[in-house]
Amino acid sequence: MIKIKNISRHYQMGPNTVKAIDDLTLNIAEGEFVSIVGPSGSGKSTLMNIIGCLDSPSSGKYTLAGEEVAGLSRNRLAGIRNKYIGFVFQSFNLLGRESAVENVELPLIYAGIPPKERRVRAMEILKRVELDGREFHQPNELSGGQRQRVAIARALAVNPKILLADEPTGALDTKTGAQIMALFRELQSEGVTLIMVTHDPDVASQAKRIVQVRDGKILVDVPVEEWNR
Repeated sequence: MIKIKNISRHYQMGPNTVKAIDDLTLNIAEGEFVSIVGPSGSGKSTLMNIIGCLDSPSSGKYTLAGEEVAGLSRNRLAGIRNKYIGFVFQSFNLLGRESAVENVELPLIYAGIPPKERRVRAMEILKRVELDGREFHQPNELSGGQRQRVAIARALAVNPKILLADEPTGALDTKTGAQIMALFRELQSEGVTLIMVTHDPDVASQAKRIVQVRDGKILVDVPVEEWNR
């Protein structure tokens, strides 16, 4: 599904060159559940942005579902994101004045889905994430865990092949975070490719594979069983 070969992402900060990603190679198969871990400034968020087509590498190759995407225009990258990728963020990124169902409908509007069809689809997904009865509540009327479920439902609205989660449990208590991780494992069992950035080793260990990044390079890439030894 994801083939990254010798990519680098360098930023110019005045006279200095910052190597956020430095000659990194990574392959992720369809249906895998991978945690990307590393300290602040390690390059894990930059790697996530490149995988999600929110940023482009300075050099190297990135092939997503058989299509070379490094160097494509912003419009083309947006089209690929809409086709393949759903995003879940720590801060939820919900529209505060819109109801849960209206937030979930948003990517369906961009996808050109007719109003009646997108309402039915959004209601079905909210039920899937156990939010039936909360469809018309605004975010400030929902708990943190419920808001994260709305964010997950929105990410799933267009049936993405890949779900990218950036610290998805960072703003949640332990019990609610465990519920979100159980939902992720269920999605992965149904064939969704899950890639999660986290600093929490317990959360990272919920994945099947751990990729540790430091100084823009992969330091460790192992199955979770080996990571936990």
